[in-house]
Amino acid sequence: MISGLKHIYLLGAGGIGMSALGRYFLAQNIHVAGYDKTANAFTKGLENDGFEITYVDSVDALPLFLLNGPNDEVLVIYTPAIPQDHPQRVYLLEKGFHLYKRSEILGLISNAHSTIAVGGTHGKTTTSTLIAHMLEASGRKPIAFLGGVAVNYNSNFLIGTSDGILVAEADEYDRSFLTLHPQTGIITSVDADHLDIYGGKNSLLDSFSAFAGQVKETLILKQGLELSADLYAKAITYSTDLEADVMLQNCRMDGDCYIFDVRFNDQVFTNLRLGLPGFHNVENALAAIAAVKTHGLSEDEIRQTLASFKGVKRRFEYIIRQDDLIYIDDYAHHPEELKACIGSIRKIYPNRKITGVFQPHLFSRTRDFLDGFASSLSMLDEVYLLDIYPAREKPIEGITSAALLELISIREKHLVQKEDLPRILEKNRPDVLVTLGAGDIDQVVGPIKDCLTSKTVSS
Repeated sequence: MISGLKHIYLLGAGGIGMSALGRYFLAQNIHVAGYDKTANAFTKGLENDGFEITYVDSVDALPLFLLNGPNDEVLVIYTPAIPQDHPQRVYLLEKGFHLYKRSEILGLISNAHSTIAVGGTHGKTTTSTLIAHMLEASGRKPIAFLGGVAVNYNSNFLIGTSDGILVAEADEYDRSFLTLHPQTGIITSVDADHLDIYGGKNSLLDSFSAFAGQVKETLILKQGLELSADLYAKAITYSTDLEADVMLQNCRMDGDCYIFDVRFNDQVFTNLRLGLPGFHNVENALAAIAAVKTHGLSEDEIRQTLASFKGVKRRFEYIIRQDDLIYIDDYAHHPEELKACIGSIRKIYPNRKITGVFQPHLFSRTRDFLDGFASSLSMLDEVYLLDIYPAREKPIEGITSAALLELISIREKHLVQKEDLPRILEKNRPDVLVTLGAGDIDQVVGPIKDCLTSKTVSS
C-alpha cells in the first residue's frame, strides 16, 4: 500500500501521533497535506517543514489531488478525533476513498521493522521516548513515533534508518494497539481508563491481553498487573518493590533526581543515574532498561544514555526552577497519574506549599473517576480547577468542575477561568506550582511563566 504513494492527506494533522506520521512520509519524499481545526505548535512546525495545512473544514479547502477520486498514489489518514459528520470526511467517503486510521498505517509501517511497542494506561510516552533516546544516543538510529516531544531532540519523531529498530507507543484508546505485532512489547499499567470506549475494566484488560498475545518475541510486564499467569510465565518482569526479573535496589535521591542499582536476574548495574525527576520515572526507566538490554545495549551504553535523557515536554517539565519559586508542568489526566506526579513533587519539596492547577479532560473520564480525582487533588495544599476540556465529547448533566471541587477535601480550593489564571497566580504568588491536564492548559503555561517571572524582576 505504501509503495508507489505520491500524496498523503491527514485529517487531524496537528495531533501528536498524526504529525509524527506526516514527518515519516515527508522523509520518504512523499507530498503531505492535511487539515486541522486550529493552528498549534505541531502544525506550525509541519508547515515549516513543507506541509500544506488548511484550517478550513470545507470541501473547497481540499487539495486538488483529492478531487479526482481515489487512486493508488493517494492515501487518506484520519484520527478518531475527527467527527463523523466532518464535511471533508463525508465528501471523501462519498467519493469512494478508503480512510485509514492512524493506527492502521503505523501497524503497516511497523511490520517492516523490528519493533518495540510500549503500551499502558500511563507511562508509555516517557518509557518509549527513553527507549528511543537510549537507542539513538548509542548509535542505533531508531525510527521513533513518540506521543510527546523529546526534549533531547525537540521532536516527536526520529527519522532513523531503513533497517533501524522502530519504537512506538501502543495506544489502547479505541483498541488502536491491536494493529501492532511487535518483536518486543511492554505493558506499564492497566488502570481503568477510556471506559467510554470499553464499557468496563474487564474489557480493557481483555484488550491488553490481546496486545500481549501479539508480541512476537519478548514481552515485558510490570510485576503485579491484572494480567493472566500465562502471560507472566513467558514475560520479563520489572518492579520497584516486588520480586521480578528486573528489580530496583538501593534507590536514593540526589537533589530532585535518583541514583539507583538495577538487578537484572544475576547481573547488577550499580549507581545508575536518571537525569529526570519523579519516582514514577524510575519505574519507567526499569522497563526501558529491560527493553534496550534485550536489544543489545551494553551496561556502559545504558548508564550513559540514562543519565543524558532530558525527558519529554509536559511530563514533569520544569518551567521555572529557582530558590523561591518552582513551576512544573505535567500532562497528568488520570487519578493515578495525578497521584504519582503530586507524590513525586511532595518528596522533592517536602516542607513547601504545593499549589496545583488542574484541567479535567473529558466529561466521561471526570464522571468515571470523580472520587479518584478528588482524592488525588486533595494531596495538594491548594488547588485551582479549570472547566472540563471536552475534546470530542458533549457535556454530561451534573458532571462539572464545580461538582469535582465539592469532593476535594482541602480548604484552599478555587474554580477559575483559564484566561484569568495568570493574573490570579501573579497576585497570589505560589511557592511550588504545578499545572496538570491533557487539554489545552498548555496554552497558559507561557503566560503564567511570564507573569511569575516579571513579578520576580519587579519585586
